[in-house]
Amino acid sequence: MAKRILVVAASPRNDGNSDLLGERFIEGALEAGNIVEEVFLREQVIGFCRACDYCRDRDGACALRDDAASVLDKMAEADVVVLATPVYFYTMDAQMKVLIDRTVARYATLANKEFYFIATMADGDKALMERTFEGLRGFTDCLPGAVERGVVCGAGAWAKGDIEGSPAMDEAYEMGLRA
Repeated sequence: MAKRILVVAASPRNDGNSDLLGERFIEGALEAGNIVEEVFLREQVIGFCRACDYCRDRDGACALRDDAASVLDKMAEADVVVLATPVYFYTMDAQMKVLIDRTVARYATLANKEFYFIATMADGDKALMERTFEGLRGFTDCLPGAVERGVVCGAGAWAKGDIEGSPAMDEAYEMGLRA
């Protein structure tokens, strides 16, 4: 049975390295017969959580009127969520963190999802990327029934396109096939 997969691409630049890995994941997932949608956070207007508690009394509705609600709707509808981010100072980028913080009002609607993490960084030491994955796991650990299915580390990729031809490209494709 086909799964509904949402790829959340957080790179602020078109065709960034994490975008390229996300595209390879999508190729594999489509080949496996899944339904895939991709959201580019750079094309969304999403403000940071103000901790105003508006959502607590309004069934998760947020006081901010921006694109977060539509992205969260897509996340809630998906069976699988792929979080693809460049690594800045050994953690996820701001766009991904802002979206994650905005899920606070609706985290229960994200229950029982499968998650994949894709990250790229300039540093070539993959072990240093574990900090980024721990940050993403901090998010999914708060979601009821969330299951981490895999990670792709795109280390040593600074300039646009540096990730092309790396083993991470094949890893992302294979992970998509298995999604």
